[in-house]
Amino acid sequence: MKHKMLVFVAILLCYSGFSQNPQQEIKEDFKPSSKNQPGQEYPQVNSQGYARFRIVAPAADSVRVSLGLGGQGGTKLEKNEEGVWMGTTAGPMDEGFHYYHVNVDGGTFNDPGAKNYYGSVRWESGIEIPAHDQEFYALKNVSHGSVQQILFSSPSTKTSRRAFVYTPPGYYENRDKNYPVLYLQHGWGEDETAWSNQGHANLIMDNLIAEGKTAPFLIVMTYGMTNEIKWGGLKDFDIKHFQTVLVDELIPYVDENFRTIADEEHRAMAGLSMGGMETKMITLNKPHVFSHYALLSGGTYSPKDLQNHKDLKLVFISCGSKERPDAVKNSVEELKAAGFNTVSYISEGTAHEFQTWRRSLHELAPLLFN
Repeated sequence: MKHKMLVFVAILLCYSGFSQNPQQEIKEDFKPSSKNQPGQEYPQVNSQGYARFRIVAPAADSVRVSLGLGGQGGTKLEKNEEGVWMGTTAGPMDEGFHYYHVNVDGGTFNDPGAKNYYGSVRWESGIEIPAHDQEFYALKNVSHGSVQQILFSSPSTKTSRRAFVYTPPGYYENRDKNYPVLYLQHGWGEDETAWSNQGHANLIMDNLIAEGKTAPFLIVMTYGMTNEIKWGGLKDFDIKHFQTVLVDELIPYVDENFRTIADEEHRAMAGLSMGGMETKMITLNKPHVFSHYALLSGGTYSPKDLQNHKDLKLVFISCGSKERPDAVKNSVEELKAAGFNTVSYISEGTAHEFQTWRRSLHELAPLLFN
């Protein structure tokens, strides 16, 4: 299992969101990325998915951006007479959100024009390539839920830990209503802010609920690491510690402090990448805690894995079309043949990245708690 987790880390690190169609004339219709700092014109993106960067560093000898060449060195910027470095990716990027950073004379820095997002075990710059289907996570004039921070005691780790809880529209008005809960985990190098900030999970839910496509439920997002792991040290991660935090400490806290339907039938667990591996391990170790399982670019289940899961309501397995879609499809077919209610989803044109996982949550949510 540790080896599998390392494989997923490798996938996450190696893929930079570079599209496979670089041979085209670049359109000069660049606009500021929606993830820019207020008032900042760069970085910019165009209608084809190219990204353009501008870094002011007159004393620098070399500047590169980590995006743009599929993990083969990024985009090298060129300096003009004013000491401003500029450059455009060699090809279009995949739709959706991407982390990146700037390398100036061998040092790693964030782009001062972009907002920062926690990923790669550090606060990284973020850029958004507009997607053809971005309406499903757009901020719209609909009723909105809330995302609130909670702090809960963790005797097993001798700390107070943090989680974020999404409560759907109407939660505070309808005091007599109790709700199911989805426990939703981030990937390696991210934290409990990722699903709201990078993934727009709350907006996805708000829009689905407004369209009448999903029943309202709570989403709980917490930090999936219990011991601080540095690069190359994932072998030291032991799921039993986070399992204790989640099952024995966080779930009871949520059930006590929020209006939940506190039983297995109304509880789901899902995760992306490493969070998917955590989901798989915990659901196999604790078969009577959750009744809905979802792995988003996080591996697969086999019929043998689930042979003792008699009350299982749903298994959802997804990935991007640039990942391992055949493995997902084959797993789901085997599970269906074994009598499990199983659904596969493949995000077209994306890989191990947040557009895959945004789309996956959008497909998953309407299937939960029916």
